[in-house]
Amino acid sequence: MNSTEQTVLVVAAAIQRQSSQGKEFLIVRRGPSQTGAGFWEFPGGKVESGEENTEALVREIQEELGVEIQVGDFVGENSFKYPTKHIRLLLFECQILQGSIQLTEHDALEWLPADKISLDMLSEADRPFVPLLQGKR
Repeated sequence: MNSTEQTVLVVAAAIQRQSSQGKEFLIVRRGPSQTGAGFWEFPGGKVESGEENTEALVREIQEELGVEIQVGDFVGENSFKYPTKHIRLLLFECQILQGSIQLTEHDALEWLPADKISLDMLSEADRPFVPLLQGKR
């Protein structure tokens, strides 16, 4: 990392629900106007100055998906260097409290059990979280 590059703190939600297949997690596909378009990710975004991580996550999910969430357990952390930036990504388990999902930045969503989430479909920064989620049946 060069001296002009700083690390961006990003929070993401492993939003879960119960279905007939067991526990499923929400993943969303980055829209055509976004960096990394076409790759899937756990929804979330940047933590703004002065914000707590969980406050940022609640705000980002409201902005991106139009739902209110409850933030639960911390799942894990991954540092990742993209060509243009370095991110520190924190993932939290979450539940939807109210609202129905309306995509504002992404162009598709899927609910999948952790063992059905293909690493190849995910953005590289999100991939290390899948084995952690597989352990949370």
